[in-house]
Amino acid sequence: MLCDRFGRRIEYLRISVTDRCNLRCVYCLPATGVRWLPRQEILRFEEIREVVRIGATLGITRVRLTGGEPLIREGLAELVQMLASIPGVEDLSMTTNGVLLAQQAHRLARAGLTRANISLDTLDPDRFRRITRFGTIADVWAGIDAALDAGLFPVKLNVVVMRGVNDDEIVTLGRLTWDRPLHVRFIELMPIGEYFSREKLVPAEEILSRLSALGPLEPVTSPGGCGPARAYAWEGAAGTVGVIGAVTQAFCASCNRLRLTASGRLRPCLDETAAVDLLPAVRPAVDRAQLTGLFRQAVLSKPEQHTMAQREVGTPRFCMAGVGG
Repeated sequence: MLCDRFGRRIEYLRISVTDRCNLRCVYCLPATGVRWLPRQEILRFEEIREVVRIGATLGITRVRLTGGEPLIREGLAELVQMLASIPGVEDLSMTTNGVLLAQQAHRLARAGLTRANISLDTLDPDRFRRITRFGTIADVWAGIDAALDAGLFPVKLNVVVMRGVNDDEIVTLGRLTWDRPLHVRFIELMPIGEYFSREKLVPAEEILSRLSALGPLEPVTSPGGCGPARAYAWEGAAGTVGVIGAVTQAFCASCNRLRLTASGRLRPCLDETAAVDLLPAVRPAVDRAQLTGLFRQAVLSKPEQHTMAQREVGTPRFCMAGVGG
């Protein structure tokens, strides 16, 4: 089993399959974009499979595919099928912006994908375009409907809350859970990238207070995935709401994850640039003993706590795209 210096058991691997994205969300990428990695620097599907295979022998049971936008990686269903067949992988999920999901949801479900998280920061079409800079909200809704139809349960909607941008929609977005089996998760804006400022941060407790204006919320078990969200539901609602206080209520004490970047670097912490390079162990040929050692090295280098709460402004150390979310 993988266990870090602070007694945390590591069971969850997030994999960025590409650093590229078809949107330019303001909190993730600069308007001018970034230099994409050359194709030859991106891990091949077979290499990702071998990394997960070794991880599974060490106790990794949950895998999430992320990006960038994972659905722009050609043949993603092939990778899903590869990973779903690995003994020990009990849960295989994906985080997506949903724009391309309608065309691929059923194919991914048949390949072995179990569930999907879909980013949706607003219900207003014009505001959606201002936040994402590209794309249309109609495509995202088509993706949500397709995910439900394909049985990718639970379908979670990720909302990054930004004061003065979309915080006036907290209640409206929460109300989506009344009639449909959707699980809306409100996420604090994190100081990653230059967009963040303390003025834009809406604390988790404030989000929860606003949601409570609709009626009493009862704590419930977080649906599927056992993630960091504190989950609640209104009586009779078909879904749940959750809050993730990544900054003000850090969940580091229970962190059970590693992140594999698109270029093959294993990151122990989202907020740290330090990473263990796995490429020497998978290219040109897989060295399983070396991979095992590198996994253990990454786990032992996990910090006890991130430093987001101490930062007043965002730092341009890296972009979220390509890190594995």
